[in-house]
Amino acid sequence: MIEKEDAKKVIEVIGNNLIGVSHDSSSFQKLPDSFWGYFARGHDKKGTFGVIVTYSEEGKDVDELMKMYEEWAKQNKPQKEKST
Repeated sequence: MIEKEDAKKVIEVIGNNLIGVSHDSSSFQKLPDSFWGYFARGHDKKGTFGVIVTYSEEGKDVDELMKMYEEWAKQNKPQKEKST
């Protein structure tokens, strides 16, 4: 399980990344007006993390993206071995 301090550090990095994106209007050029997304990936000496931020004028777009991710995670997450 991730330690509290590690979780705090991950959220801090994500927040700082998103603040930088929000200050640069070129981050949003060439994106449709009704739907956009931002993906960030980072790591430290202990592990890797990623964040996806998405926005849509149609809530179903966000819901469908979440469902797609959940299905991908179910199919790709390694099964834990049961100890005997």
